[in-house]
Amino acid sequence: MRREGAVRRHYARVALPLMLVALSVTVIQYQIPTIMERVMDEFSMDAGSASWLMSVFTLVGIVAALPVGGLAGRVGAKRLMVGAAFLASLATLASAFADGAPMLLALRALEGLGLVAIVASGPLVMQRCVDPRCIGSATGIWMLGGMLGATLAGISTPVLYEAVGFRGLCLAYAGLAALSGVVLQVAVKVPQDDAAGGLVDECVPSATTSRCPKLAEGRLRVFLARDTWCFLVPFALFQMLLLGVLSFAPTAMQQRGVGVVESGFASTLPMLLAIVSSLAFGRLSDRFGRNKPLYLAGMLAMAPCTWLLLTTTGPVMWVAAVVMGLFAMGAPTVVVAAYPRVLGKPGLLGVGMGVLLLVQSLGQFLGSFVPSLLLGPDLTQWALCGAVLCAAGLVGAALVAACRFD
Repeated sequence: MRREGAVRRHYARVALPLMLVALSVTVIQYQIPTIMERVMDEFSMDAGSASWLMSVFTLVGIVAALPVGGLAGRVGAKRLMVGAAFLASLATLASAFADGAPMLLALRALEGLGLVAIVASGPLVMQRCVDPRCIGSATGIWMLGGMLGATLAGISTPVLYEAVGFRGLCLAYAGLAALSGVVLQVAVKVPQDDAAGGLVDECVPSATTSRCPKLAEGRLRVFLARDTWCFLVPFALFQMLLLGVLSFAPTAMQQRGVGVVESGFASTLPMLLAIVSSLAFGRLSDRFGRNKPLYLAGMLAMAPCTWLLLTTTGPVMWVAAVVMGLFAMGAPTVVVAAYPRVLGKPGLLGVGMGVLLLVQSLGQFLGSFVPSLLLGPDLTQWALCGAVLCAAGLVGAALVAACRFD
């Protein structure tokens, strides 16, 4: 029992600094929505250009996911993560002195690049530093960073903006990101060979370069394999449904007579409850050594809850929000925890995280694009939108059921 306790303390000592880094950069990402109109006035931006202050993160994720994922496996995941925290900090610091919209957008892109590197590196650091029996629990803590960061940004940004303005806000968040990088550097110790991450691609320039084509072909087969697709496509669909709810559910509820405050709380309640489900799903993954039933349960909950949040009000709406938060929102934790086993080779995890990030970014893009097409120009076709998204979620559940993994 003493040994088990030591292992558990070890995974917490690794996961908590990782979570702090993720939280600090997620706060930077989500600082804009609650002060969007004021930023538009301050930088003389119209609605179209201002929307890029958030969309640029998705765009950077699509473009940079694969290169950054490969880099994480080569230079060392911890090194890249610390560097990414300082990159985001410097970009946010520079944003405090931005003199126009183009400069602000460029700096937001650098912040997005830092976020991509952090998300790609975190699971690799855990693979290096955490006992395999505790990966699920560590992942549950790590995943809290994004959820708590988005929540903290929504609460703290308006208060800080009123107190110190946009410049002071950027300085505060830049300091938080820099502090998180220092904490990670000091608190998390990795094996000496982390310069190569212990997870580098097997094909590197050497006297045995004749083996590279075969190794590259082997890597390609893994990412084109049926089970890999059956694992990744549902994750993209999950992200599509989640972004559809976060982006469009408040409007749907308000059109049916729900108040602004109530609709905002109902649509974000799943993210708040994800704090519970992420930790719970991580512990269940470690305890039973099974991820597939948890992933499947998450997809089966996500599909109908998305439909209900877009088409109902009253008690049904609230039940759907609670069920989504407690059951569906634990799925990303088990996806990250199970992904190394799906790939099968530690040397593929660097590039593999890039692929996972690309899939996530594409799903988020579809989550903002597909519902807008289904709803029509007047945003009234909620039944159609909800039905299509629900069907997509059920397709994702079927793919998870067909996937061969634990």
